[in-house]
Amino acid sequence: MITARNITKSYGDLQILKGVDLTISQGEVVSIVGASGAGKTTLLQILGTLEPSSTGSLLYNDTVVSQLSDSKLAEFRNKNIGFVFQFHHLLPEFTALENVCIPAYIAKRSMKDAEQDAKTYLDFLGLSHRYDHKPNQLSGGEQQRVAVARALINQPNVVLADEPSGNLDSHSAQELHELFFRLCDEFNQSFVIVTHNNELADMADRKLEMKDGVIVS
Repeated sequence: MITARNITKSYGDLQILKGVDLTISQGEVVSIVGASGAGKTTLLQILGTLEPSSTGSLLYNDTVVSQLSDSKLAEFRNKNIGFVFQFHHLLPEFTALENVCIPAYIAKRSMKDAEQDAKTYLDFLGLSHRYDHKPNQLSGGEQQRVAVARALINQPNVVLADEPSGNLDSHSAQELHELFFRLCDEFNQSFVIVTHNNELADMADRKLEMKDGVIVS
């Protein structure tokens, strides 16, 4: 589903990625581990089309990402890629339900359709009693589950997660880890997870290690 070939990334004279080759299949969970500064987050940003690579190619099925205009790229990202970050980035003035609906509204889906899907995901994540709660009324684990629902609302091909449990206590982190695999089984989602959590990394279908800008294993 995703094919990255010879991905490099430089900022001036500083080379972060030094030729990364990677494929991701539909319904696969892939973890990426490595020391800080290895290039994990930079790679995830490029896979998520948030940053262009300096050289190399990135394909999503038959779509060559580099050939899309800025507006088409934003539309492609909205419909095909979900994001979960260490910090949930929920908008504090909106309820859980409204936060989840935002990507669907950006995709110009109807309010009725968006809310119906948002409730389906929130229910699946055990948050049916939290529709109308704002982020400051939710626990850290609940906020992160709302962020996961938001990532899924447009039924993307892949969810990219950057240290998704890094800001959670051990119990909430374990729940989140198990949730990713339930989602993979239930909705055939692909996940690419950058993590320092060895337990989560070892649960993945494939565990990749990065070192000095390349995948070493």
